[in-house]
Amino acid sequence: MAQSTGNAGVAPGRGEGLAVRGIGLAACLFAGLVCPAWAAAAAAVPAAPAAPVAAAVACPALLDFTFPELVSGKPVSLCQYRGKVLMVVNTASECGFTPQYEQLEALYRRLAPRGLVIVGFPSNDFGQQERGSNKAIAEFCKLNYGVSFPMFERTEVVGQRANPLYAQLARRSGAAPGWNFHKYVVDRSGNRVQSFATTIRPDDPRLVRELERLLAEPYRPGA
Repeated sequence: MAQSTGNAGVAPGRGEGLAVRGIGLAACLFAGLVCPAWAAAAAAVPAAPAAPVAAAVACPALLDFTFPELVSGKPVSLCQYRGKVLMVVNTASECGFTPQYEQLEALYRRLAPRGLVIVGFPSNDFGQQERGSNKAIAEFCKLNYGVSFPMFERTEVVGQRANPLYAQLARRSGAAPGWNFHKYVVDRSGNRVQSFATTIRPDDPRLVRELERLLAEPYRPGA
């Protein structure tokens, strides 16, 4: 009958030999000597494979769009905002509601640490009130209202030429923008969309309460 040992399935003499070889390998490596062939072979044994890396969270279809940034013109993917509460606003520089920029910026500064992102899309769709170049729009926003939230190049937000994001926002909420500074709010999952008319200011308690409710919700990908 085979004798049991402390090394599972290894006979006594062989177990001692392995231990001696292990000590010998450590000694020759530490001393910087040329190790024997068996030592080199032992050192070449591959390490155990690392645990698989978790798959990246997929981008919600509603955010799977890229638009040129207002100042640089570089493409920016909205996928970077997944897991955030997103407010999408079509803006204009010569509108009676343009002072809402100030309220938007204040709201952004207050709630961004909790996960709110406001994105602005200048548009000339209503009353020809955004006729300037992208550079002029950027300067206007910075100089007059200190806008720091993300802004994109001028675009169409209604009708057949509406950009694909706005087409989806209108479809999911059941309401297209009726004027400048219409607001859409998208939950952390990137699925649920709510619409708030131009006349509802960014600091309106109804809108702020809803933002705070959504910010308090945990991020559930695919929910």
